[in-house]
Amino acid sequence: MADASWATSSATRKSMQANRSRDTKPELRLRRALHAMGLRYRVCARPLPEVRRTVDIVFPRVKIAVEVRGCFWHGCPEHYRAPSANGTYWAEKVQRNMRRDADTASRLAEAGWTLTVVWEHEDLDAAAQSIAQQVRTRKDTDS
Repeated sequence: MADASWATSSATRKSMQANRSRDTKPELRLRRALHAMGLRYRVCARPLPEVRRTVDIVFPRVKIAVEVRGCFWHGCPEHYRAPSANGTYWAEKVQRNMRRDADTASRLAEAGWTLTVVWEHEDLDAAAQSIAQQVRTRKDTDS
């Protein structure tokens, strides 16, 4: 382990490195539900090619982007709890993530996209129903 590591131990470092940035359990479950409803989408795609950021689920034709956010990583207003170890590092990390999320939302809105945020603790079947309704409504208005 490097001297300047953010991890408090080698076990912590190994555990944190094992966290996925895509294909998380909530994301896979939401995608399965959307697919079962007959919806097709792009996964981990850039809705705005000029911006070097990806969104979890993208419906390009109707300009709908869906982010599945983890409560810890994105500072969920209901469930985020700062860790006791390395608190300053993690507080800054989560704040950076939240600023990036806000910037992404702003850029998408400016480009005419609808961003739907689904938190990992939400009812994913209900979220899928809501997203399906948004996609179908947009398709109907574009026709």
